[in-house]
Amino acid sequence: MSSPWAKPIVTQHVADHVVDRLVTAVALGVYVPQQQLPTERELATMLGVSRTSVRDALGQLTATGYLEVRRGRNGGYFVLADWGPASAERVRRHLVPNWAEFEKLFDARTLLEPLIARTAAERCSDEDRTAMAVALQAYLDAPDHDASRQADSRLHRSIAEATHNPILVDLSVDLRTRVSLNLGAEPYTDEVRRTAMLQHRELVDAVSEGRGDEAADIARQHFALSEQLIRGLVSRAQLDTEHHDGHQAEGR
Repeated sequence: MSSPWAKPIVTQHVADHVVDRLVTAVALGVYVPQQQLPTERELATMLGVSRTSVRDALGQLTATGYLEVRRGRNGGYFVLADWGPASAERVRRHLVPNWAEFEKLFDARTLLEPLIARTAAERCSDEDRTAMAVALQAYLDAPDHDASRQADSRLHRSIAEATHNPILVDLSVDLRTRVSLNLGAEPYTDEVRRTAMLQHRELVDAVSEGRGDEAADIARQHFALSEQLIRGLVSRAQLDTEHHDGHQAEGR
């Protein structure tokens, strides 16, 4: 399944497109205030662009107050703000032209992830139950956003692996990558994390105890969280853009 946001950016204004994608990712909570971004090299690999384009984009984001540069051994680019004066336009510019593809992504995930959960409940072994329990505890104990995102990824992979079908594992990972805008983490808010902590417990319990229908229902609700955040962000961007345009019209 091909999609515009999963392909390398190949337009002539590459740095601007990287800025749009990173502003959107920050607005979705893929990266949160005070969190360090991946390195230039890592971002270039994730987004399929040159390090020069990434460097230019990070410079723009620093100049406009989204990021700050911290020096030293653990230095790098850190998120300062999750929303700024230009966020609505940049989010709208990144998401709206690709919206038909997002709808297909949401549909595919709604179909696939409940199937994975049900199949895992039917096939999981004692080793799978142990792996899921360990991954769940790591998620519950995660001290910060970075640890949480890594534990979340491992937990869902452990559930997919309990299907004993590597094709389903690959499909699940691919869908997660697309939802994250190729940046490695699901959309995130504190409220979503609180809900996810409960749902993760319920999902692991249902899969481990062989309750396939219940596992499928929980998975459907759980993966809808990211869809709801993305839909909400598009609505916010549209409203903010209309509000800004209205003020400009009044000032003429």
